[in-house]
Order: sequence, then structure tokens, then C-alpha cells
Amino acid sequence: MNKEEVITIKEFKDMEANFPMLSNSFNEKISELKKELYDTYTKKQIFRTETEMRLSVLNDYKHPTPAAKYWQCVKEQSGMFENLMTLSFEYRRNEIELLKSEKKIEETEDEFARMELEVDRDECLYKRSQFEQTGKDRARELEHWSRIKKELDNGSFDTKNPNTHQMESLPLRFQNQIKSMTPSTPASEAQNIIGLYKTAERHLGTENFEKLKNRKTIKIGKIQKSIKDIYLKPE
Repeated sequence: MNKEEVITIKEFKDMEANFPMLSNSFNEKISELKKELYDTYTKKQIFRTETEMRLSVLNDYKHPTPAAKYWQCVKEQSGMFENLMTLSFEYRRNEIELLKSEKKIEETEDEFARMELEVDRDECLYKRSQFEQTGKDRARELEHWSRIKKELDNGSFDTKNPNTHQMESLPLRFQNQIKSMTPSTPASEAQNIIGLYKTAERHLGTENFEKLKNRKTIKIGKIQKSIKDIYLKPE
């Protein structure tokens, strides 16, 4: 049994004493749910599952190319690592506070001061459990992003500079946005999408832009096509 499980079990073993604001009847009900609550506490989802990462974060609409997906992985992994580093500092500070409270409990002779210190100690123990649980799940997601990056890296795109892929990926993303427009699309949103689309066309040149669009196999439905014709008439 590892350290975080020992801490968690201790918290749940002492649960009756942790809710003094509740009546005895409510504390008894919570005690009856102890096993279920422990199970809920240990298996709850904190961060994204691998399925959410693949289907929601790296969706084809926003990230239409392997390169776009790869660089989104980099962004997500970097953010998760930075948060893990910050969490490590919070964890270390909490460990210091825990040691200080335990030392003071041993030394103090004042009954009420000891009671306050015991509250501080118990809070530190609970924070430790939370930090370890959160850190473990952050580490899990870091590993998932690493594995997905390796899957996406097929040698066909630049993995050193994110700017390299964007002249291909972003126009395809704008094309996806154009396809999703309907007659009920707000004018301000439509203007923004069209502006992005037309700017990409200008930077690429009409011929190159058409070649890029033709690489996509998704067909535009009749309604979407009619909206495109309405909004994108030649000047």
C-alpha cells in the first residue's frame, strides 16, 4: 500500500470526528457511506481521460492535420507540466506546515492551542492527500500526451517550429468553420469567419488555396454550399 492510500484511508477512518457541524444522525449516515465515499474519492475523474483528449481536444474541426494535433499536444502537455511544477511547491510548503504543527503539538501545554494545532495538522494531512491525488493524475495526462505525440510524429512535418504548419492547418480550420455556417449564424460571427477565410486565401494565393481545399474529402452539403456562395461572392 503506497503513501497516498495510507493517508486517504486514515482520513476516512477518522471521518466521524471530521464533521462536528453535523448532527449525530447525519454523521451516522455518512459513516454508513464510508466505503462508497472512499471508492468515489479514489476513482473520481480529475483531468481529461485519454478518450476526451483524442476526441474532444484534438478534434478534426479545430485541428485538421497531424501537425496541428501534434502542436496542440505540445501546448496541452506544457501547461499540464507547469501546473505540476506549481503543485510541487504547494506540496512542499504544506509538508513544512505539517512538520511545524506536529512539533508544536508535542511542545505545547495549552489545551486550546493544542486543539487548534490538531486542526492545522489534520488540514495539512488532507491537503497532502489532495495534492498527491492531483499530482498523480497530472502525471497520467502528461504520459498520454507524450504517447499521442509519438503517434502523430510521422516525419511529415516540422516538430521544432509551430509556425511551419500553420499556413496549412489554419486555412483548413477556417474552411471547416465556413462549412458550419448557417442562415442563423450571427452576422458578427460570420464576418469574423469570412475575414479569416479570405485573409488565408490572400496569403496563400487563390491557386494554392484551392489546391489546399481540394485535399479535404469532406463534401459540403447543399445548405452549407449555398451559404458559402452567398457570403463568398467574388468581388
